[in-house]
Amino acid sequence: MKISARNQIKGTITSIREGAVNGIVAISCGEGTIKADITMEAIEQLGLKEGMAAVAIVKASSVMFATDEIKNISARNQLRGTVVKVQEGAVNGHVTIELGNGDRVKGSITNEAIEQLGLKEGGQAVAIIKATEVMVGVE
Repeated sequence: MKISARNQIKGTITSIREGAVNGIVAISCGEGTIKADITMEAIEQLGLKEGMAAVAIVKASSVMFATDEIKNISARNQLRGTVVKVQEGAVNGHVTIELGNGDRVKGSITNEAIEQLGLKEGGQAVAIIKATEVMVGVE
């Protein structure tokens, strides 16, 4: 199956914290851990277990950027990388960073934000993603 979400990061499930309605699935992706807040129904239907291969899936419009990691923020996922592409459009642009393991994360943000943050190819940036914006896929 092909999907339109630009970010599909492969990894291994390292933990599942079960709740009454939702659970937190942690996926180790080689460059850190991505946490997904998904329903317990989805966890059960997908048959998710620790040690299983999984894919963290995130739409580009759900990715925020910063120039450094942010302490005291509710977003659970902060992935540091090198900016490898900046493509500005009429109002919004796409920024792509490459993580240390070669995975890439693409985000769609305003041109104004690109300029204010000084995002340029070769520079450093941190992709910030809320756990509620991460979907989990399995083969």
